[in-house]
Amino acid sequence: MARTGYTLPVFAVAAAQAALLHLIDRSPNLPQVILDILPGDATIAIQQVAKLADHRALAITLSDPGDNLDLTRHTPIWAQVELVGRGAASLILEGGAGLGRDAAGSPAIYSYARKLFAANLEPLVPIDRTAIITIILPAGQQLAQRTSNAAFGIVGGLSLLGTSGISKPLSTEEHLEDLRQALRIKAQEYRKLVFCIGSNGMQVANRSGIPSQQIVQTGNWIGALLLEAGLQGVESVLLLGYQGKLIKLAGGIFNTSSHLADAKLEIMASAVVHTGGDLTTVQKVLAAQTADAAYQILLALSYDQAVFGYLASQVSSKAEAYVQKYADVGLKVETVLFDRQGKIITGNLS
Repeated sequence: MARTGYTLPVFAVAAAQAALLHLIDRSPNLPQVILDILPGDATIAIQQVAKLADHRALAITLSDPGDNLDLTRHTPIWAQVELVGRGAASLILEGGAGLGRDAAGSPAIYSYARKLFAANLEPLVPIDRTAIITIILPAGQQLAQRTSNAAFGIVGGLSLLGTSGISKPLSTEEHLEDLRQALRIKAQEYRKLVFCIGSNGMQVANRSGIPSQQIVQTGNWIGALLLEAGLQGVESVLLLGYQGKLIKLAGGIFNTSSHLADAKLEIMASAVVHTGGDLTTVQKVLAAQTADAAYQILLALSYDQAVFGYLASQVSSKAEAYVQKYADVGLKVETVLFDRQGKIITGNLS
């Protein structure tokens, strides 16, 4: 049985609670804390805690996402808590090194994380004090380079994102079976389905008015779910996803987890060659730091439509061939690629 763990916000809050408790001398030697993770409780081990000054303390914990294929496994999370004179709020959340920031410059601490901080720390803050909490992820900036954060406007590190404290093993066979079962139910009623790659695909689909009953979430299991769709008699599938993820299929990569394979820049460079681009453009694409940076290069050269039109057609044709080969059935596949802002690059949702 796959082991569940906890999401990054839980560990950030645990470290902050440990630092605050240590600071107010409620638990000077704290091996663990118990959190309300809304709903339920979680017991989180604390690696270290110490006072830095009379009104400032630091605690450290390590992320444990369970059996999920999560790049934050064993990542250290630091929380510095400083008590100052009471201001307008009892808690102020700040982002330190390794915690990403959005386009407005705000720390990437989202709704669920903020609720966790409030539920677990506000009752502990002395009535005449405000707690300034600074979350630091020492490996955050480095790890963020292996995610799609920058493609969606989060720069400088990781984010405290999620809607639950439980980190389910989304990359296990058990989760794949859940996705298959959800697809089977939809396939009983609809012959045409829309596969949304990631939460950003869901946002674009919802914004475009696609009926939720026809939407299938795939995680990274695109190939397996395409086969399932074919076996269930689905006539057509529309693949909807961020270009930096979905173009992997054009290279024959049907599980899009970066832990298994990642050749986005090489696939994009190959598309430049196939559409008649010159060597200089190929070299610029290969030298780009991210898929979005490569896209911006092609956009500036007015070569984006040629390249991504070709890639979309390759995604569709490779997907159709994949289903034919492994399920021995025909399945019509169309592809829509969008950029980091959710703007359609190529394809049609109507």
